[in-house]
Amino acid sequence: MAMVWGLFHEIGRKLIHITILFVLAAYFFIQDSLVSAGYTAALSKQVALLFLVALLLLFLILEYMRLELGWKMPFFSQFIRPKEQNRMYGVIFFLSATIISLSVFDYKIALAALLMTTFGDMVAALVGKRYGTTLIYRNKTWAGFLAELGVNLAVGFLILNNIYVIIGMASVATLVETLVDELDDNLLIPIFSGFAGQIILFSL
Repeated sequence: MAMVWGLFHEIGRKLIHITILFVLAAYFFIQDSLVSAGYTAALSKQVALLFLVALLLLFLILEYMRLELGWKMPFFSQFIRPKEQNRMYGVIFFLSATIISLSVFDYKIALAALLMTTFGDMVAALVGKRYGTTLIYRNKTWAGFLAELGVNLAVGFLILNNIYVIIGMASVATLVETLVDELDDNLLIPIFSGFAGQIILFSL
């Protein structure tokens, strides 16, 4: 029963993370709409990024209410891990990484890094909890590791067209997720994998 609840709990957490797809869609919609309306690409990107910052500020206010005032968000509170009870929820780090990635990296590299974080991390957690039996590092399993690497490579091939960038980003994203436990991988995976992809692209 505990295993079933643990799996349900993890699925719920990861489904919440998939909402980043709607955030990305809104970002690109705002940017493209402004460009179509005649605004410069630079201004359009800045306005779209400000939308993401406004969203981040909203979640920071909600986290202030939760951590400082003891307010619990209905429904979402049940998906907060024990180690997150007294520190910021992962969505804060993911939104921060989204803003950094879209500001610094080429948009395809940023998009690949964010989707690797979303789907690779999700598959690693679900497959690892359901089928993982052999540990590779701490609480991470070979099943989760290989499943995530496969998903990250698939994301890379769908978005990118350079095999070296794809393999580099997928490998870095998978290694970071595997090796990180106390630090928040929602921040580290997109920044490390995006940085690796950008450096590889520059070096070619």
